[in-house]
Amino acid sequence: MNVSEIKTLRDLLTYGTLTHAQRPMNCFVDEQPVSYSRFGERVEELQRKFEALNLCFGDKVAIYTHNTPNYAVVYFALAARGIVTVPLLPDFSTLEIENILNHSESKAIFVSERLRSKLDGLNLPFIKSRISMDDFSAFEHLDEAKNDFADDNRLPEPDDLASIVYTSGTTGKSKGVMLTHGNLVWQIKMVHEIQPVQAEDTFISILPLPHTYEGSLGFLLPFYAGASVYYLEKPPTAAVLLPAMRKIRPTYMLSVPLIIEKIFRGNILPTIKSKFITRNLYKIALGRKFLHRAAAKKLYKLLGGRLVFFGIGGAKLDPTVERFLYEGKFPYAIGYGLTETAPLLSAAVNRNVKPESAGFRLKDVEMLVHARDTETGIGELWVRTPCLMKGYYREPELTAAVMTPEGWFKTGDLISVNPSGRIYIKGRLKNVILGSSGENIYPEEIESVINNFKFVQESLVVEQKGKLVAMVRFNREELEKQYNRIKEEWLQNMENKYREFEEKCSEVEQKIEELKIELKEYVNARVNRFSQISAVVALSSDFEKTSTMKIKRYLYS
Repeated sequence: MNVSEIKTLRDLLTYGTLTHAQRPMNCFVDEQPVSYSRFGERVEELQRKFEALNLCFGDKVAIYTHNTPNYAVVYFALAARGIVTVPLLPDFSTLEIENILNHSESKAIFVSERLRSKLDGLNLPFIKSRISMDDFSAFEHLDEAKNDFADDNRLPEPDDLASIVYTSGTTGKSKGVMLTHGNLVWQIKMVHEIQPVQAEDTFISILPLPHTYEGSLGFLLPFYAGASVYYLEKPPTAAVLLPAMRKIRPTYMLSVPLIIEKIFRGNILPTIKSKFITRNLYKIALGRKFLHRAAAKKLYKLLGGRLVFFGIGGAKLDPTVERFLYEGKFPYAIGYGLTETAPLLSAAVNRNVKPESAGFRLKDVEMLVHARDTETGIGELWVRTPCLMKGYYREPELTAAVMTPEGWFKTGDLISVNPSGRIYIKGRLKNVILGSSGENIYPEEIESVINNFKFVQESLVVEQKGKLVAMVRFNREELEKQYNRIKEEWLQNMENKYREFEEKCSEVEQKIEELKIELKEYVNARVNRFSQISAVVALSSDFEKTSTMKIKRYLYS
């Protein structure tokens, strides 16, 4: 079989297991990877259990697990038989799990031992079988008459439903995005053209596989190329991830902005600003670039020293952090897309990367800037692509609201496009705030300014009683470190004035009140008149986020 014959996930399975038979496929970091041929055998072994489980073409089956090599076995075993996968994010609440399993009418669920207890007590009338993700044994199976098994040995076609991906969006209600075999296969072929993956490449997977970003680009794409994928058995904290990176030395890694932003603000920036010389050198453009380059080299080495592709997507990257990556010549790539488009629509890779841009549209993607403002050039992005979903499962009204009769999908994202075709994402249409004089205010742009202010970890701009309010999460840990450092210096040099120091600084809380005033002045000096904020609210805990680390705005509006 050659690549042109791959039309469905079943074809992809056949192609991968034959073409890359002896190549290592996947495993946990501290294990030996199975070969592609052995993986194919494991898929067949699982499929032989489907008759006993009464699973037929077109049935819906949920997968509920943290990242594991067995995810790939279950996913391909189901998809190759025309059974529709319903991947569930591990951080879904029990209410979300119950709603999704019932809305999708999932007939069975593969669940890991770690998550099994979250199903206890749920009302799941459609679930007939519960199967262990760890050894594929059925620990609960409601027997049905044998003649109920009606698998007619149909093979999936490109337009057949492959997966229903339920989004945990920033607006609240989860929607079931229906992706076909053709959507997913076209996606990986399209991405492979702009970033060809080699069989010798190694991926490390740290994002949830049920999310389309990781599921398509971090799972199906390396399978298509015959590359190897390694998984972590624990959450990707620095203590877990960094030793794994040194051991695996991956060439490919997918990330969300929050991860690299935490590294920059928690490790790189404090190091630069801890010394008088580097702190002042950083204020000069040439000096800043020199320090960024030196820090990026260290980061590159820390992440294994072999990365050729560090993909960032899922949310907007902070401009200050991107400037560090860009000036440091770090091998990062930016992508933009949605679950509904499987997901990638545009990308910037290698020389095409430019700060604050989402790159250029992919070859087979049509784009239209709808209701474009003649002054700003900003309008809603509409797209047509072979990777576009069939619609939202059992939600014809929601589907009709985002799909035009001509086949355009209304993304809800506001963009501008420069003369060379470079795309700039301005925010979400539903997040736009209408000013008192009818002006469009884009909260994401104000948040970018706020996030560049010292000690700000993240922010959200909302409208309250006709005024703009900035909700801010300050980096209290960094403030505490700074005050402890000052305290140590005072104790060493002026021990008798310690009491004076304590009285002078009511420590972090007092500083935060001062920062709120400074922040308001800082922002309002950098935005237009109608985007100025009226108040700053300091949060004591992190914002609640989606699986791709986007703030759940609906909780704070």
